[in-house]
Amino acid sequence: MSLRVGMVAGEPSGDLLAARVIQGIAQDVAGNHCEGIGGPAMQRQGFNAWHPMDALTVFGYVDALKRLPSLLATYANVKKRWLAQRPDVFVGVDAPDFNLRLELQLKQAGIPTVHFVGPSIWAWRYERIHKIREAVSHMLVLFPFEEELYQKEGVPVTYVGHPLAELIPMQSDRLSARRYLGVAPDARVLALMPGSRASEIKLLAPRFLQAVQLLNKQDPHLQVLVPMVNAARRTEFQALLRQYPIANCRIIEQAGPGQVVARPSAFTHNAAADGGVDTDAYFSARPAAWNVMQAADAVLVASGTATLEAALFKRPMVISYVLSPLMKRLMEWKSGQSRPYVPWVGLPNVLAGEFVVPELLQDDATPQALAEASWKALTDKPYAQQVAQRFVAIHESLSRDTPALAAQAIIQQARHGAA
Repeated sequence: MSLRVGMVAGEPSGDLLAARVIQGIAQDVAGNHCEGIGGPAMQRQGFNAWHPMDALTVFGYVDALKRLPSLLATYANVKKRWLAQRPDVFVGVDAPDFNLRLELQLKQAGIPTVHFVGPSIWAWRYERIHKIREAVSHMLVLFPFEEELYQKEGVPVTYVGHPLAELIPMQSDRLSARRYLGVAPDARVLALMPGSRASEIKLLAPRFLQAVQLLNKQDPHLQVLVPMVNAARRTEFQALLRQYPIANCRIIEQAGPGQVVARPSAFTHNAAADGGVDTDAYFSARPAAWNVMQAADAVLVASGTATLEAALFKRPMVISYVLSPLMKRLMEWKSGQSRPYVPWVGLPNVLAGEFVVPELLQDDATPQALAEASWKALTDKPYAQQVAQRFVAIHESLSRDTPALAAQAIIQQARHGAA
């Protein structure tokens, strides 16, 4: 059978997830046609982008308000097109504010809807479950504990694992990444990851840099690697680096296209030495942040997906986040909460159900506290080994054939229609 799939992904992470799903569908269904809103990874899989992914990419509430007219116009356009030419199934990838509203309209019109990546209702605004139940025919979730949550609430759900657990090898060789980046094998290396948004760079980078200034007093030879997602973030970070200079700091940007769309084989030093792996091609095809984390001894990181990536690379980390007073008030107003339902914000700790790694948030994110926690992560080898063992268990729990599982659920919904 042929299959017509409507899809919307509005973030780079969603673009990669959706590209993997399109691959999975193509393996099971000949002549499928996927269209809607997406990014370059989806388009490389034959996706027909009516609107670019950037049409939905917003950074915080203020940016969302500024872009509201264009967001509403994009919403109206895709809704009209799909109601006029009905897809067999619609798949919304993350972007819950946009996708759940669209999914409700399409489902009410008899189009089956699948939502991939559950909103974090386990942490914020649990009452969204009622909207999800109304708008979504089937949920695809990334974390094992989410499956029971949705089952309890009567929402059809499939746990498909997290694609990052498939893309990041269970064992990664630190020396190979250092060789690619030109870092000495015996250096002490800290990955500094203050975030991908301008607001994160502004609020976190000064604290991170001041923490490194303190670390430099303990180890003047400490190597600091800072991955940057684009030129704009690099410019912002460099301005702060001039204000808070540190020794031995290198900014690492993406060397190649970053087309991480297939599971790599476990990469080992021996394989490279034997000529079995093109190391430059391997590393240039991955996000720069992955290469930095693989090369590092420890990671000082903004809360977000990067914390899960660091866990999958089995690196000890210090998680931090700081909101401006305005953003904090907006979050509290929108959620009706002053804090999450769970005691953790970092995904590794959420998945472990305890504080495996420290979280230093808001006023607790002082340079002194960040430096002390980072020094422990860098130098306490038994602690680092213990953390790595916990992260192996998390990696194993998240490792599934995500494209195949997601594709099977989507195809099943297309065949059976809206619930």
